[in-house]
Amino acid sequence: MDTTPGEILKKYWGYESFRPRQLEIIDSALQGRDTLAILPTGGGKSICFQVPALMKEGLCLVVTPLISLMKDQVQNLASRGILAIAVHAGMTPHEVDLALNNAAYGGFKFLYLSPERLSTFLFRKYLSVMNVSFIVVDEAHCISQWGYDFRPNYLEIAQIREFTDAPVLALTATATPRVADDIMENLKFKAPNIICGGFSRENLSYIVRRCEDKNGQILAVCRGVSGSGIVYVRNRRMTEELARMLESQGISATFYHAGLTADLRSERQNLWKSGGVQVMVATNAFGMGIDKPDVRFVVHYDLPDSPEAYFQEAGRGGRDGKPSYAVLLWNNSDIDRLRQIQRVSFPSLEYIEDIYHKVHVFYGIPYEEGMGRQLKFDLQEFCRKFSLFSPEVYYAIKYIEREGHWTLAEDLDVQTKVKFEVDRGALYSIDLPSPAMVPLLEILMRRYEGIFSFPSAIDEEQIAAQTGVTVPMLREMLYTLSVNHIIRYIPQAKANVLFIAHNRLYPGNLQLSPKRYALLKGAYSDRVEAMKEYVAAEEGCRASILLRYFGEEPAADCGCCDLCRERARREKDSAGELQSFIESRGGVYTLGDIKAAFPTSSAAIFDTLRGLIDSGTVPPYKH
Repeated sequence: MDTTPGEILKKYWGYESFRPRQLEIIDSALQGRDTLAILPTGGGKSICFQVPALMKEGLCLVVTPLISLMKDQVQNLASRGILAIAVHAGMTPHEVDLALNNAAYGGFKFLYLSPERLSTFLFRKYLSVMNVSFIVVDEAHCISQWGYDFRPNYLEIAQIREFTDAPVLALTATATPRVADDIMENLKFKAPNIICGGFSRENLSYIVRRCEDKNGQILAVCRGVSGSGIVYVRNRRMTEELARMLESQGISATFYHAGLTADLRSERQNLWKSGGVQVMVATNAFGMGIDKPDVRFVVHYDLPDSPEAYFQEAGRGGRDGKPSYAVLLWNNSDIDRLRQIQRVSFPSLEYIEDIYHKVHVFYGIPYEEGMGRQLKFDLQEFCRKFSLFSPEVYYAIKYIEREGHWTLAEDLDVQTKVKFEVDRGALYSIDLPSPAMVPLLEILMRRYEGIFSFPSAIDEEQIAAQTGVTVPMLREMLYTLSVNHIIRYIPQAKANVLFIAHNRLYPGNLQLSPKRYALLKGAYSDRVEAMKEYVAAEEGCRASILLRYFGEEPAADCGCCDLCRERARREKDSAGELQSFIESRGGVYTLGDIKAAFPTSSAAIFDTLRGLIDSGTVPPYKH
């Protein structure tokens, strides 16, 4: 194709020019080079793969762990007239088959996939007939065990390279040098190739406040900074409490967490994006893929457990390049909480293996069975059953996920499911509670082939429209049919779902490596310690501390963080005191006089003196 990247950008997005490093990344991809692109949050990572994919024949595979982000991007591309489709957890086998068939034969340009789909037989079958243009790995840090969000399913991505010669384009906003090397190795790059947009955000002021009255600090920020903002908290209950507190003080706010319904999350997100409310109080479930450029402040009510998580969340402020504030509030309670998280995040390997077997016992899964099962998992119910401490159980389950034995999808929107409890022949001789149920049953039988064999996910809105009833009326009909034992009715709900990767192993066969466990535990502790050092720093520059963590040497201090501002204030005060002292001596003084008058800060005062002399404010000293 002879269309240029700039023409594609103008045609589909309406932009006249690229952001820094975007064109360099696009050119690298078009040359067929495996490329690791490290761009800050809001740096326009999606453009970097969408533009080259539109310039080449074939289908671009996009691997991302976030279902909400998948749906947003598919919808966004569709609004621009670009064919895109997604395959993710929660879809029925028939829906997955249909989506993959469309991707392979329907002229689609983008196929978004969750990582656990990559190793399935169905995907591999279709992959053999797909003309793949690029393999895109979003949130690429998830492939590194040294990263803060390692996901073992990402390791499956490299296997795709055995079926296609398409180049890999890996994208992330947060990668230390160690993580970057790990990404390229695990994705089997043909040659190292990193394009880094830099981690510096010159318009972002990093402010750290040690305080006990966090509510008061948040109110001060919301009232003192005009424009919209985000307040991040660690749990769902706090989102609701803080939003109510802000509302009671005359600040328009709403809250967001993964436990809300998809419709409510979308409604609140749109309300905030459109300026309907000033402040979004949220857990870290909010923000990924949210393209709102004019966020003027991001406040962290609690201390994050890694610089990577903090940098990514704080970076959602000021994407329009205008001055914005990243404010982090902390006190001793936050440090105590991080210490507690450190203790429970890595339970013993014996405990972890015991949880593995208890989960299988909980669902009645014997040895050498269970592969492919999808299980609704209620953590609290499980803990009550075995009298266990839920935080330790949660981290044990997450560690088992790291090892690839299962995948835990949290707060998944589980569709309504229906299964016929009577066979097809007997169905026609049953006296139904209402004649209106006849067309409903016919539609269910016609649309869902396996509905007599297993619970099938149904599209309530579509069936209601075909039946000529409202969705609430449809649900009432389904409930009545279930009460009469004609169908099994599983209403839609939010749930945690465990996807079992293989048959249950016998004790001792999980192969949990003590060496690997120790390395991962050490890497986690290092990230926590780095976060503690960041907030406790009393000298230097906040931005420079973060840049050095990510392996970038700053050219200069930012000049706008709390440490830089405090240093400037002290220097200004010192300059005034020094000038007054020299003037009191008629301009005649020696270095010994200065040292005697300012004994506690002699090194800094000499720098100030040099500046005053160079500017002609005071005369040179006597030797």
